[in-house]
Amino acid sequence: MTALGSPSWARRHLIHVDKSSLDRQRFFFEHYGVTEHDLERYLSAALSAGGDYADLYFEYLSSTSLMVDESMVKSASQGISAGCGVRVVSGERTGYAYTDDLSSERILHAAKTAALIASAPAKATVAGFQKAAARSLYPVTLPSVDAEISAKVELVMRADKSARAYDPRIQEVRASYADELRNILVVGSDGTFAEDSQPLARMNVSCIAKTEATSARGTSGGGGRVALDFFFGEKTPEFFAKESARQAILQLDAREAPAGEMEVVLGPGWPGVLLHEAVGHGLEADFNRKKTSAFAGLVGKRVASEKCTVVDNGTMPWRRGSLNVDDEGEPTQETVLIENGILKGYLSDKLSSRLMGISDTGNGRRESYEHIPMPRMTNTYMLAGQDDPGDIIRSVKRGIYAVNFGGGQVDITNGKFVFSASEAYMIEDGQITAPIKGATLIGNGPDVLTRVSMVGNDLKLDEGVGTCGKDGQAVPVGVGIPTLKIDRLTVGGTARKDPGGFMQ
Repeated sequence: MTALGSPSWARRHLIHVDKSSLDRQRFFFEHYGVTEHDLERYLSAALSAGGDYADLYFEYLSSTSLMVDESMVKSASQGISAGCGVRVVSGERTGYAYTDDLSSERILHAAKTAALIASAPAKATVAGFQKAAARSLYPVTLPSVDAEISAKVELVMRADKSARAYDPRIQEVRASYADELRNILVVGSDGTFAEDSQPLARMNVSCIAKTEATSARGTSGGGGRVALDFFFGEKTPEFFAKESARQAILQLDAREAPAGEMEVVLGPGWPGVLLHEAVGHGLEADFNRKKTSAFAGLVGKRVASEKCTVVDNGTMPWRRGSLNVDDEGEPTQETVLIENGILKGYLSDKLSSRLMGISDTGNGRRESYEHIPMPRMTNTYMLAGQDDPGDIIRSVKRGIYAVNFGGGQVDITNGKFVFSASEAYMIEDGQITAPIKGATLIGNGPDVLTRVSMVGNDLKLDEGVGTCGKDGQAVPVGVGIPTLKIDRLTVGGTARKDPGGFMQ
């Protein structure tokens, strides 16, 4: 499979790793005085009451966030957090404890606590550490979090000004910016030893347009594992501001969406959130190990049209969902989930891999040191097909063209999903006509991909705004699809508001 390349702005600049970037790879050793002997002591304490495996997850997170409302900075914050999580695995039982104090005494206490939770007769030993091969999917000389706060304020103020200038009917604008730098160290009793320094930055602009009769909202944003100069390239604050304002103005004159079963065309890029929710979660190994997924036991079986090939790829440079190593210290990879309609496998972490007898795909992820890892997606998308997007539209007699979504939810046990389209149009006699509002797509994940009859040659990934929720944990992810034609899908109703699901 061929991965998408780095964004064009990166190709125009000389990107290199400087000494400060290399120094960050030894962060916990240099800043907290951690030694390999200490790590061995902590792991031995974690296995003191028995267990098959133990690991330590050190994290140091620095972050910035800004929000402009009513053309003034309404909130601004900078923060630092640090801690260590200790996990002990015994069979299917897991003990987990964490501390926000990185002193030896507190880490040892957490290790012994986790040991008692997962105590078992079997006792593993601590293997010699094997450092993961170094790679750099997001080399930045100056992480955004280290840039001057004034430069970040300028970005959000530019977005506010641009959105308000778009149209006098834009009455409210909210622009936000957030970045972080996460330094991690993961060591395991199996010899795992991995360090990483993970930058992340994102801008978001939300607009409300109003007339005497109605109001409408538009939202746009983007970013990735990039430096601040990303927002001075093609995807400027003005780019996101104008896109947000355009969506809001468009919705003012939109007509109500029709209801019923009809042909649906999904636009490229962000509508891949439907793939993420309807299919991706159901292919995470923990759900399949417990046989609570609608895809359990279907490896080798047809689950989609032969036109559909779906991959999860954590190795894409600069992407929001990419990682050099996952949160268990395993290198991420490109994993083919569905190939020409046939289910090939699941996304796994260390626990699922061991219990299911499958390979570890490097998808063990966690929100922070306070959380236990679990199988999660990175960048999940469908590969491009052979169809011309124009031909796809022309093939539809009467249907819906969904370009943007506000998010969605899925019931993993049966695959049923619901999505609210934030930008959609009617297709009539092969032509895109009036914008519509209130379009909700309702279907079943294992079924919907079997109804895909055309796949465009225009694969696109989202702009870098996705955050996925699972079991109370939120992690950054990417989504994408080419233009797709689904022969039959139910349109209508109102989207549920579940606590999980996908967020922009």
